[in-house]
Amino acid sequence: MGFKLFLLLEKFLMLLPSSWRKSFFSSLAILSYYSSKRYREVSYRNLEFAFDNRLSEDEKSEITKYAFKNLLFNFLHAMELRHMSRDELAKKVTIQNIEAIERVHAEGRAVIYVTTHYSSWELGGASIGAFIEPLIAVYKKMKNQAYQNWLLEARGSFGNISMEKTNVVKPLVRNLKNGLACGILIDTNINPKEGVIVEFMGKSIRQTSTPAYLARKFNAAIIPVTVRTDDEENYTLMLFDEIKVERTDNEEADIQKATQLQADWLTKLITKEPKFWFWLHRRWKNDHPEIYTTDVIH
Repeated sequence: MGFKLFLLLEKFLMLLPSSWRKSFFSSLAILSYYSSKRYREVSYRNLEFAFDNRLSEDEKSEITKYAFKNLLFNFLHAMELRHMSRDELAKKVTIQNIEAIERVHAEGRAVIYVTTHYSSWELGGASIGAFIEPLIAVYKKMKNQAYQNWLLEARGSFGNISMEKTNVVKPLVRNLKNGLACGILIDTNINPKEGVIVEFMGKSIRQTSTPAYLARKFNAAIIPVTVRTDDEENYTLMLFDEIKVERTDNEEADIQKATQLQADWLTKLITKEPKFWFWLHRRWKNDHPEIYTTDVIH
């Protein structure tokens, strides 16, 4: 019943002008900031830890407010993608450094897009599928099956295929061998048994080594990609040059080095414009659980 009401709300919102929808979700973001003490505190703890308490209270507040807004805008973008044409998407998104992909394709190699929860990740993934090439996007299973189906339908609007991360390596290998691209998030908290330890934002943390492993084994190219905006109306899909994976006699060292280079890319990105990253996520909870130990954060 609840999800049916949500679908009715979606239909109503999509009848409104785009500016009205943005205002609606901006208002929800403000409400969420003031009502969600738990996630507001998570963001503050993350910012204090990542920036070694160098940020002022005003800076932490503004970044956290934007984190709520950015999350709600991603929800809005997923909704809009379900009703958007390719031409409409093209008016919103500009691609930067497409040459990075063209060089890889000219060599006949598959692309592994490494990405992050930064600015509008929903528009970013859809834009790759619409304007560059369809990809297999790895996702974590959600508790709400109805909402998951709704979201995956939005993400598949322009040809992308979503695969749940459990036992996803074999399908990724098969598709990479066939020259198909994949997209892997590198900024989520992972199981202590997964990945390798890297330095991220000056702190040790475990990060997935899957992109480096696959790139090394199947001669694929790791291409970092993200999105940013100046006005929350026009977005730039930023493609970065390939992160090379060495192929020496020491496979473990090669994978470690390439994974660290991905962490370095993300650190530089976040340090330059921290407001765009998803600070509401407990990224360090497995490796540094002490920063979240409070009655507020569960």
